[in-house]
Amino acid sequence: MAHIRTLKDVHPTRRGLVLAWWSFTAMFGGLRLLTWAIHVHVRGFGNVTAGGVHIHHYLWGILILICVGAAGVVERSPQWHAWMGLFFGIGLALVVDEAALLIELKDVYWTGAGGVSVAIAVILIGLAGSVLALTRVRGVEE
Repeated sequence: MAHIRTLKDVHPTRRGLVLAWWSFTAMFGGLRLLTWAIHVHVRGFGNVTAGGVHIHHYLWGILILICVGAAGVVERSPQWHAWMGLFFGIGLALVVDEAALLIELKDVYWTGAGGVSVAIAVILIGLAGSVLALTRVRGVEE
């Protein structure tokens, strides 16, 4: 009979990777839903601005990735790896969701060129999921 693995069943050295994959996927989907709600003017949703300037969410992603990188240089424990994986996925999703804007250097989020961000995210989700599914920790997993 098949055994459904839980996060606790995942080897601690891979747990951060699994959490990064999950959090990236969930955050990217959530961002797309949130930005759509802002785009169609759903009441209660709006852009973040400072001094009349729209603060794009890739900036928050870069800040999160900087913090995760700094923590990764200092901390090596498996518990921290799990947390860093979770926040790495969130930060990466915030950046990748606006990859087209970073490539074009203009706001193309809702244009055909904005599809580049979706394509990059789908490729990352597929590749990371495939790597996680097809590889094992040598000598530990059956």
